[in-house]
Amino acid sequence: MHPMSKKEKQPEEVTPEEQTTPTAAPEAAEEAPNPLLEELEALKQNLTDQEDKFLRLAAEYDNYRRRSQKEKESAWADSKAETAAAFLPVYDNLERALKQETADEAYKKGVEMTMTQLKEVLSKLGIEEIPALGQTFDPNLHNAVMHVEDENAGENTIVEVFQSGFRSGDKVIRFAMVKVAN
Repeated sequence: MHPMSKKEKQPEEVTPEEQTTPTAAPEAAEEAPNPLLEELEALKQNLTDQEDKFLRLAAEYDNYRRRSQKEKESAWADSKAETAAAFLPVYDNLERALKQETADEAYKKGVEMTMTQLKEVLSKLGIEEIPALGQTFDPNLHNAVMHVEDENAGENTIVEVFQSGFRSGDKVIRFAMVKVAN
């Protein structure tokens, strides 16, 4: 063999510019997406969906808790009002008994003490009498059953109370039955 022939057969040196991959290779990489990236994107989307479901569930629970609390408070207020309404005829009878004249002082004192005790119980329950006599007529609190012309009283002023009204907070248990001056 000839020394020159060895030289001819030696591989030529390759420059870095020639080592670059052909332009078709990156396009092929873009066309065939990496399965790990696809799985990562799917997992990210799944996580986002689960976070959204969790936030919605937390909001629904919070709304349920508030609604349940309001219903509980409303049920308690309604029960208290119904119970107080059941005792109002007793209140009316005691009030009538106090207006009657009697010679028996012990009897009168007993009725007064019973009425005082009933008022205390109603007060502890948060039931209060609706102010009426001398007040301006309010259809949200009073039930006008009579009208009278009275120059001494102002217009729409309550001049007589036939039956006391009661309320619990803003809820009217029984409207006050009144006579109003025009």
